[in-house]
Amino acid sequence: MSHPRATFKQVDVTRAAKGVVAAGLRVGRVEIDREGKIVVLVGDASTQAEKNDWD
Repeated sequence: MSHPRATFKQVDVTRAAKGVVAAGLRVGRVEIDREGKIVVLVGDASTQAEKNDWD
Protein backbone atom coordinates (compact mmCIF):
# COMPACT_ATOMS: atom_id res chain seq x y z
CA MET A 1 0.00 0.00 0.00
CA SER A 2 1.54 3.31 -1.03
CA HIS A 3 1.54 6.45 1.06
CA PRO A 4 -0.54 9.35 -0.23
CA ARG A 5 1.26 12.54 -1.18
CA ALA A 6 1.59 15.08 1.58
CA THR A 7 -0.91 17.92 1.31
CA PHE A 8 1.56 20.39 2.82
CA LYS A 9 5.26 20.62 3.53
CA GLN A 10 7.17 21.94 6.53
CA VAL A 11 8.41 24.83 4.41
CA ASP A 12 4.79 25.89 3.79
CA VAL A 13 4.12 26.14 7.52
CA THR A 14 7.43 27.93 8.10
CA ARG A 15 6.68 30.52 5.42
CA ALA A 16 3.21 31.18 6.81
CA ALA A 17 4.53 31.63 10.36
CA LYS A 18 7.43 33.84 9.24
CA GLY A 19 5.00 36.00 7.29
CA VAL A 20 2.94 36.59 10.43
CA VAL A 21 6.07 37.45 12.42
CA ALA A 22 7.28 39.77 9.65
CA ALA A 23 3.94 41.59 9.88
CA GLY A 24 4.73 42.30 13.54
CA LEU A 25 2.27 39.84 15.01
CA ARG A 26 2.76 36.90 17.37
CA VAL A 27 1.88 33.39 16.22
CA GLY A 28 -0.62 31.91 18.65
CA ARG A 29 -1.36 28.62 16.92
CA VAL A 30 -1.09 26.96 13.52
CA GLU A 31 -3.86 24.65 12.32
CA ILE A 32 -3.68 22.35 9.30
CA ASP A 33 -6.72 20.44 8.06
CA ARG A 34 -6.77 17.19 6.09
CA GLU A 35 -6.83 19.01 2.75
CA GLY A 36 -3.64 20.91 3.64
CA LYS A 37 -5.24 24.28 4.40
CA ILE A 38 -2.93 26.19 6.75
CA VAL A 39 -4.48 28.66 9.21
CA VAL A 40 -2.28 30.80 11.44
CA LEU A 41 -4.02 32.26 14.49
CA VAL A 42 -2.33 35.34 15.90
CA GLY A 43 -1.94 36.30 19.55
CA ASP A 44 -1.39 34.24 22.66
CA ALA A 45 -2.91 30.78 22.73
CA SER A 46 -4.74 31.69 25.94
CA THR A 47 -6.55 34.59 24.22
CA GLN A 48 -7.72 32.33 21.38
CA ALA A 49 -9.83 30.14 23.66
CA GLU A 50 -13.43 31.25 23.90
CA LYS A 51 -14.51 32.35 27.36
CA ASN A 52 -17.90 31.39 28.71
CA ASP A 53 -19.94 32.20 31.81
CA TRP A 54 -18.72 29.05 33.55
CA ASP A 55 -15.07 30.20 33.60
